[in-house]
Amino acid sequence: MYVLIVSLIGYLFGCIHGSQVVAKYKKIDIRNTGVKNSGASNTTILLGWKYGILVALIDIFKATLSVLLVLYLLGDWGITEPEQTLLVYMNAFFIIVGHNHPVTMKFSGGKGTASLVGVLLAIDWNIAVIGIAILLLFALATDYLVIGVLFMYFSFLITTFLFFGIEPTVVVVLLSIMSIVKHMENYKRIIHKKETRLSSMFRKES
Repeated sequence: MYVLIVSLIGYLFGCIHGSQVVAKYKKIDIRNTGVKNSGASNTTILLGWKYGILVALIDIFKATLSVLLVLYLLGDWGITEPEQTLLVYMNAFFIIVGHNHPVTMKFSGGKGTASLVGVLLAIDWNIAVIGIAILLLFALATDYLVIGVLFMYFSFLITTFLFFGIEPTVVVVLLSIMSIVKHMENYKRIIHKKETRLSSMFRKES
């Protein structure tokens, strides 16, 4: 019963999309323009870094709010700490599922990067600091955001195992696989030198 509740909360929060808000305001179909993705990176490519940051902030904080709500409910229900941890990770999993496959967008959404950052911030600040630092380090070093994202997932995998053990780590393995599949086109564009570089995204003004 608890699994169902936290999963549903995660999915519903995940379906809230920053790109939808910006798309309606700017009257542009972000999902089917640019690299055809409803996320902060494509918004930045199309509309500039200011709108990209706005989308990212919405997607980050929806995830943080979802996890914090679940933590509040689990504490109120008297769930033990190990069970709480696994249920929080289940909530996190469905936040990303909701973001990637929202019912509000005919199940075609983003790739979950900003929402994962929001999850990290709510789960544990140590994991968040490590993950965000790894993201920035590899993104800036390679000039490809997607490479930073890949290593952020690896970081999340390792820190989850060290902090919380095997069961939550299995959830992160599933999240990592989902991210790799969602970013496969990006990896292919990097190989063919067609992927948009991080530096070029932030040269575009809104």
